[in-house]
Amino acid sequence: MSGLPPVATIPIAELVLAYSEGRFPMCHNDGELYWHDPDPRAIFPLADLRPNARALRAFRKAGFTHTRNEAFEAVIRACADRDESWIDERIIATFVNMHSAGYAHSMETWQGGELVGGIYGVSLKGAFFGESMFSRVPNAGKAAFFALVAHLQAKGHVLFDTQYINAFTQQLGAIEVPRRAFRKQLELALLVDALFL
Repeated sequence: MSGLPPVATIPIAELVLAYSEGRFPMCHNDGELYWHDPDPRAIFPLADLRPNARALRAFRKAGFTHTRNEAFEAVIRACADRDESWIDERIIATFVNMHSAGYAHSMETWQGGELVGGIYGVSLKGAFFGESMFSRVPNAGKAAFFALVAHLQAKGHVLFDTQYINAFTQQLGAIEVPRRAFRKQLELALLVDALFL
């Protein structure tokens, strides 16, 4: 990287309002940023999420350790490092700004002192909005996901949004709900006095 970092495109107050209403930004192939508000909406049933015994054995065998918020920008850049990504430099700068303001957070997976997996998202009261995850070795992203789940459960979060469903998130336990039902869950989650840290 050279020169000045990109300017955060979306103001923090605008992002907080958008997330509180169920909207989130993504960069499209045409280079523009668009707000998304899908129907149906994908969520993880947070209270019921647990890694199975096979996953736990794999995590232990790999010797993974976890940290929170120690490598936020590295996590989001690793999430963007793929052939097709909705995360561009404007999104990165915007969410780094959100992280500095205390709204965006990451869970990192380490192996032998190297960052090998992670997940990041936005936390508002009792809601966590998962944005993206990555793995550089098998199961590293999944390990970060379940470490995040345990943290959210311990901190009293009640809603874990994953936006759109795909084969991987479905394997982790994601389900789809109508947008109206999601908005009701979000409304209730924003009344919960939970903090990420």
